[in-house]
Amino acid sequence: MKINRTALLGALTATLLIATAGCASSQAATSEPPTDDKTDLKIGFNPGPYREMFEGGILPILEEDGYSVESTEFTDGIVVNVAVAQNEIDANIMQHPVYLDFVNAQEDIDNAALVQIPTPRMALFGGKKTSLDEVADGSTVTVPNSPSNLYRGLLVLRDVGWIDFDDVEDPNTADLSIITDNPHNLNITQIENAQQVPALQDVDYATIQGNFIVAGGLDYDDALAVEDQPLEFSNVVAVRETDLETPWAQAIKAAYQSPKFVEYITSNPQYDGYQLPSWFE
Repeated sequence: MKINRTALLGALTATLLIATAGCASSQAATSEPPTDDKTDLKIGFNPGPYREMFEGGILPILEEDGYSVESTEFTDGIVVNVAVAQNEIDANIMQHPVYLDFVNAQEDIDNAALVQIPTPRMALFGGKKTSLDEVADGSTVTVPNSPSNLYRGLLVLRDVGWIDFDDVEDPNTADLSIITDNPHNLNITQIENAQQVPALQDVDYATIQGNFIVAGGLDYDDALAVEDQPLEFSNVVAVRETDLETPWAQAIKAAYQSPKFVEYITSNPQYDGYQLPSWFE
């Protein structure tokens, strides 16, 4: 897969270096900041497997450590990040570092990556068409409407040989204008991530983000192509930058890196094919 990995790795490295250092404070916080030694946590999720993964594999570990957790589901990626920045929740589990950087810049907030988590891959599914060979002049294809995930969708389409495009240094700047070759004259449309599965019956193909594949009840065995997922698009737990070294944040990190969680993931077939953090090896 052709991808400007230098720029992407730079984005990931910058985000994770913040997670290691954890020293600046967020200017967007409007509520009273939590205490470092708090034991009652609030975690936000978007639709997908992350809440189930957390409640099945992480929550029991945190409860053994004396923590209690309230889970809240959000439908919007911007809102759940602002909720962290404003101390309405303590962390969110729903995004990769490239998207995290995009929201931080747009909303002028300072959330940071705490730890990488297992991540389902983006995949190409057929709607009205059932195979790659059925692609025809003018076939309709949906891609996510957020720039970084649109870029991932275009990478999948390039991998199957349907398009070509100019690589971009920052996936958060990607749009359909970067396409340089579209031999099938594909009608590529950006739509809201959460609408791609419901809309699949109305289009020929769709490149769909992993969490919405799982939430929408699709099966990876039915996918026509699966993303060779770059590390930069593996999801993370995000917290306020100032909370990175707090005991409760470090407890979440330790739980994800624990042998108990590794066993939970590797023994559960529903997570087969996920992009896994390095400590799973």
